[in-house]
Amino acid sequence: MSCASAKTLILCAAWLASSVGAAAAPVVLVVGDSLSAGYNMRAEQGWVALLAARAAARGYPHRIVNASISGDTTQGGVSRLPRALARLKPAIVVLELGANDGLRGIPPETTRANLARMVGDAQRARAELLLVGVRLPTNYGSEWGAKFHAAYTDLARARRLPLLPTFVDERIATDPQLMQADGLHPNPRAQPLLLDKVWPLLEPLLQNTAPASAR
Repeated sequence: MSCASAKTLILCAAWLASSVGAAAAPVVLVVGDSLSAGYNMRAEQGWVALLAARAAARGYPHRIVNASISGDTTQGGVSRLPRALARLKPAIVVLELGANDGLRGIPPETTRANLARMVGDAQRARAELLLVGVRLPTNYGSEWGAKFHAAYTDLARARRLPLLPTFVDERIATDPQLMQADGLHPNPRAQPLLLDKVWPLLEPLLQNTAPASAR
């Protein structure tokens, strides 16, 4: 767009102000798997899209970027997070990965090490973090499930991170009205419930990272 003529001066000024505002908006980067990617549903139905709508409705200027990929593991997150951090410079990172690690039998120690590496990358990029925990289905065995869940609780304690202990809890996972036919993925009806679980931990981070003029 050219600002050469006086006739377009006002429109150009508005366009520049809009561009600067968009560039300055703090970014919330959601790095997850199918639980955040909106598997088998329209994008606007997923909890991340609902988060964007709620944040805007409550006056937060943040831009929500969903970098979730169905089927991804913590190793995949390790590979792709640095580029996303460099490109987006997020103020907040929501880390929701690991369910596929557990389902594939990846050792909990490996999952924890990968999570710790991503946390370190995000902290070096000066992003606030929210860690989203995973509980495996009971048929994987209580001992294995406890070790896997401890990867999240131990890391959150060591790094002093806010932790949502369980994303898809028993109330959702055992309700056929809230789950897809595969029994693994929450359906569109469950997405507002997932957002309600994330929101109390995420809103303080939104408050901390909002520009002073928006507080």
